[in-house]
Parts: sequence; structure tokens; C-alpha cells
Amino acid sequence: MKVKPVADTIAFLAPVASEVGVEIVDAEWDMRTRSLTIFIDAEGGVDLNLCEKFHRAVDAPLDEFDPSFGESYTLNCSSPGLDRPFKTARDYEKHMGEKIEVRLYAPIDGKKYYEGILLSYADGVFTVATDKGEKTFQAEKTAKVCLCIEV
Repeated sequence: MKVKPVADTIAFLAPVASEVGVEIVDAEWDMRTRSLTIFIDAEGGVDLNLCEKFHRAVDAPLDEFDPSFGESYTLNCSSPGLDRPFKTARDYEKHMGEKIEVRLYAPIDGKKYYEGILLSYADGVFTVATDKGEKTFQAEKTAKVCLCIEV
């Protein structure tokens, strides 16, 4: 199945999302199930009613945009989830001052996992206050950065 780039789909739907009061934080195609999932976020969080409202709002515009070049597909709308990886500068900026987890591909100072408070982010470099002091990372060298969820 041939599809248009996800970035193009997100850009096309951004004005509709804004009208509904949500932000599109990501989207992905699952070719196995022939489905497009759009992840949205909003002040105060995302619930089923907001997902449904967004889904109804984008249904007709998506038909016009035709992201699958006429092929049938299933549209899903979802919240990004608490443990969603940070992918954009906006993700880092939104969570400044919050506790995050940093997982690395290769160890730094013998460790591949760090936790701490996000202090800064600029040009793909971020600093975290850990229990052993401040640590700076390059986002491109991380396997996953997300909020630290403590139960």
C-alpha cells in the first residue's frame, strides 16, 4: 500500500486540529493492519470524547487529502500516552522542570539509564539534574527519552 508521508498528513490536518483545540503530536501508518493512527494532545489531557470529536472533524478533510491514494484504511485517534518518547523540541520544552528517563544506545560513564529533572534543551542537546549532578546528552544518541512515571 502506497501512502503519503506522515509529515504531510500532519501538516495538512494541523489547522483542523487547532480548530478542535488539540495538537497532533505524532502519526503512524501500520501497513500490516492498513491503519493510520493520529496521536493528539490537549491542555487537560485527552479522553475518548475528544478523540471522537477530532476523528469526526478530520474525516472529511482526510478523504479530500487522500493519504492512501484511494486505498481503504482505518483511521484511529489516540492520546500519546504518558510514556510516549520525546521526538521534537516541543516535547522537551513542554516537560521542562519535570522528571524524565533517559535511555542510551551506548553507555556514558558506564550507564545506559539516567533519571533526573529536565533543566534545558537547545539544538538537540539537553541537560538533566540527576542525583549525582548535572548530565548533558545529545538527543540523537538516546534510545528513548520520556517522562518518568512513578507509581
